[in-house]
Amino acid sequence: MTNHSIGKEALEVKNIDKNENAVTIRTIAKMANVSHTTVSRALNGSSLVKPATRDKIADIARQIGYVPNLNAKSLVTNRSYMIGIFFTNLDTGTSASFLTDVIEQAQGMLPKSYSLSINSVDNAMDGQSVSVNNFDGIIVISQSDSDDDFIDYLHKTGLPLVVLNRVIDRDDINNYAVGDELGGKIATEYAIRMGHRKFALITGVDAFESSTQRTKGFMGAIKAHGIKLNPVLIKQGDYRPKSGNVLMRQILSSGNIPTCVICENDDMAVGAINACIELGYQVPRDISFIGFDDMGYSKYLVPPLTTVRKPTSTIIGMGVSRLVEIMENGQQDDIEQKIIDPEIIVRSSVLNMNKTDLTDR
Repeated sequence: MTNHSIGKEALEVKNIDKNENAVTIRTIAKMANVSHTTVSRALNGSSLVKPATRDKIADIARQIGYVPNLNAKSLVTNRSYMIGIFFTNLDTGTSASFLTDVIEQAQGMLPKSYSLSINSVDNAMDGQSVSVNNFDGIIVISQSDSDDDFIDYLHKTGLPLVVLNRVIDRDDINNYAVGDELGGKIATEYAIRMGHRKFALITGVDAFESSTQRTKGFMGAIKAHGIKLNPVLIKQGDYRPKSGNVLMRQILSSGNIPTCVICENDDMAVGAINACIELGYQVPRDISFIGFDDMGYSKYLVPPLTTVRKPTSTIIGMGVSRLVEIMENGQQDDIEQKIIDPEIIVRSSVLNMNKTDLTDR
């Protein structure tokens, strides 16, 4: 009798393999003493299931090694469980370190059933095997108004969409951006409070709105304090470390040595500081530096870099949360558009000239 029962159970298990997803849910239901509908709702995080029951079902699922069949699930729900993330000029302008931060946070925040697809706006617009219809939702990390045609196209498809990083000139798309002009202003005003009056500026990509706004903030603070700028000390970079290094060498060879250099991102500041060290200048004793973005490595530089902390985590968090809300609940009439203020992070790369006897400056 016992041997016959074991054989029958083995046969049932063999049959289970033919429809693993459905039967596994029924197996969990039997073990939890609930309906398979309750199990399905619990595994999808439905608020219709009591928290204690959800926890119990989740524990059972982990114990028996249950893995959802996303292919089958996507066929039933007509969803791909894929999120598209598109960057401006992925291969020529966007900072690699910034890209990494965005991807890591988005992966951490999205529901586990979702995957990410990363590509550039240029590739999508050129039709290089990128079909936006394959996505359940799209995040555009925009640097330039050159993205506007792509953003407009996405909006017309009706796909859930959020635009991050740049303020867009329309009111019908969820948009979360950084106060870049304020960032340029507070960086410059901090250096002025530290007694600096001879500035150099290494800007970012001319076509990027972030660079335009940061430069505007810098120039506004300089003008407000009546400080004269030497045009030789204003250089246009490309947000990459090499451009910071090359342009800093040009500044140093000009014979007009600034007391403080403001770089419009941390990557260029790294290259610029390296140029100073290679040419025998000490930071901050000889030249002070301020960056922008507060990348993860900035506090580990020698000296640790004073920089403007771009609220990347906040805008990404708002954007991802909003996108998930739209995907789960459908398009909503209320549009969110927010500009988040950055903050100055004071470290050791700016000399306080008010407390230093530097009569030769």
